[in-house]
Amino acid sequence: MSRQIFISLPVADLPKSIAFYKALGFDHNAQFTDDTAACIVISEAIHVMLLTHAKFTSFTPKAVCDTKTTTEVLLSLNCESREEVDGLVAKALSAGGSTQGKPEDDEFMYQHDFSDLDGHQWGVFSMKGMPPQ
Repeated sequence: MSRQIFISLPVADLPKSIAFYKALGFDHNAQFTDDTAACIVISEAIHVMLLTHAKFTSFTPKAVCDTKTTTEVLLSLNCESREEVDGLVAKALSAGGSTQGKPEDDEFMYQHDFSDLDGHQWGVFSMKGMPPQ
């Protein structure tokens, strides 16, 4: 059985968040979208469910954290090349996202990061000699 992962992220403004992820080049699956949630397709195996705060809290009794001051999770995404890493970060910044630092290049990996409009942190990287699966 092939497994898929669905990452649920709380967002303050659903239409703006959809536009942000579409600006990164990811697909939007309208079949799994309504006024409270939207499905962003990162790959055949990875989907991000953008949920309004009200929808998100219907799945958990815990409060939604303020990702501007608290880290809830670190999301990492393998890219095919250094150029793809830089391209995703550039698209994120152009779409209103932010970054915490400069790219890092070491012996085996090139990495950079961005935060989306709600402060969810994405680390994007390319491992030398290891293409994404």
